[in-house]
Amino acid sequence: MASVKFTTKDIYEQDFKIGFRGYDQDEVNDFLDDIMKDYDAYEAIIKELKGEIARLKAQMANASRASVSAADDGETLRTERSASATNFDILRRLNRLEKEVFGKHIAQED
Repeated sequence: MASVKFTTKDIYEQDFKIGFRGYDQDEVNDFLDDIMKDYDAYEAIIKELKGEIARLKAQMANASRASVSAADDGETLRTERSASATNFDILRRLNRLEKEVFGKHIAQED
């Protein structure tokens, strides 16, 4: 990862020596070159962090989908179990009814 050489405070407090015709042009150019490198480093950091954010959002979306899918599967199983229990209860009741109705009838025929 690229490192940042200057802070905004460093840039603000930078003093250039005054040459014959003003500031020393080479010193100013060197300082501005370093600032450009810092901005390149900031851009690289921002690009890396945006990529990380996108990756984490995708990971979170996949986890959410898996969670919703698991919840749907659990709900389906619960529904099937309750339907099965209900069907079982109905069959048991039918069996008792048949024994009551036909059991007596069969016993009378003998």
